[in-house]
Amino acid sequence: MRIAMVSEHASPLAAGGGPAGRGRSGADGAQSVFVAELAAELGRQGHYVTVYTRRDAPARSERVRLAPGVTVEHVPAGPAERIAKDALLPWMHDFGRHLERRWATDPPDVVHAHHWMSGLAAIQAAQAAGSRRVPVVQSYHALGTVMRRHRGAGDTSPASRVRLERAIGRAADRVIATCSDEVSELAAIGVPPGRVRVVPCGVDVGLFTPDGDECREADGGGRYRLVVLSRLVERKGVDTAVRALAHLPDAELIVAGGPPPARVDGDPGVHRLRRIARDAGVAGRVRFPGRVGHTEVPPLLRSASLVVALPWYEPFGMVPLEAMACGAPVVASAVGGHLDTVVDGITGVLVPPREPEAAAVAIRALLTDPARRAQMGLAGRDRARVHYAWSRVAARTVAVYRDAAALSDVAA
Repeated sequence: MRIAMVSEHASPLAAGGGPAGRGRSGADGAQSVFVAELAAELGRQGHYVTVYTRRDAPARSERVRLAPGVTVEHVPAGPAERIAKDALLPWMHDFGRHLERRWATDPPDVVHAHHWMSGLAAIQAAQAAGSRRVPVVQSYHALGTVMRRHRGAGDTSPASRVRLERAIGRAADRVIATCSDEVSELAAIGVPPGRVRVVPCGVDVGLFTPDGDECREADGGGRYRLVVLSRLVERKGVDTAVRALAHLPDAELIVAGGPPPARVDGDPGVHRLRRIARDAGVAGRVRFPGRVGHTEVPPLLRSASLVVALPWYEPFGMVPLEAMACGAPVVASAVGGHLDTVVDGITGVLVPPREPEAAAVAIRALLTDPARRAQMGLAGRDRARVHYAWSRVAARTVAVYRDAAALSDVAA
């Protein structure tokens, strides 16, 4: 198939953390990795993929080869500079107009929009493209209703977001939810359940393996090592892990993510978490190495006694998947994608969000039972390989594409 992916703010070129990227756990790191990995696997399976993302720097080449069969095209929509994603809505019409021109004489077989604003541009262009209707598949990656529920007054999304998300879901031929929990959230905003298919996030089982080097830099003096890999925004629940450490005197906490290492000391998110660590009496046992590159993540996860992921809400569950693929047991909040990926008591333990004491109890039980941790590591590795390898996720995604294309042909 000839597949157009639209990812207006999260470039797949950012996934690797190289000169053109922003690295893992930076702004929109999970979506960048998701789009990059899915596109590359689709290319390996013989499809032709063009990923359209907004040009956010003057020096960006118009077209960049990402992988065999995969090209990234930078779309001129708004100024060629970094703009916060919640401020991009005024430029989506221009983004859509660019896609209209590109597809006027050579439309793709299917369009897959990632994030709601991408959906606006994709539907605009697909409805105007050439002589035939182009099918659109929509992935939201996060929903406005969920963001408002958990962020409250801190939500910076445009006021029209929920209304537009509803309209996109009704206009798209198919909607892909990344977890079962998202299906009910979509139904609640008025997206017809019959259009929704669940296809989870995947994991690179060639990169994320139990075998290989471990990150042992600045060893914690024989303490158990807990690893958090996350953005440092409040809803990611890193503060819950910090507070749980107060009940775990023989453990250290590595919080990877946020700013580049050189800017850690000036970062507001790090300042907030360091203040919480001081108040909890654990400042000497929490370290902030900063953002890590994608290929640096597996050694870090392999070095963990446990990987801890405690967000208030999480549509992907990418970090628990990567930990499981590395053979590391997980303690995760019982929300969103975690409910699908982590099998409670088998590959890890699920705990309520925002409850440090409950997290500490679960962590302590596993730290003091190495045999159970080893069993969970083996079960997690097998589950990641069998159910979440990108080859399987891409094949399921193509099935949705073909379903959408068949639906579009009937409508035409």
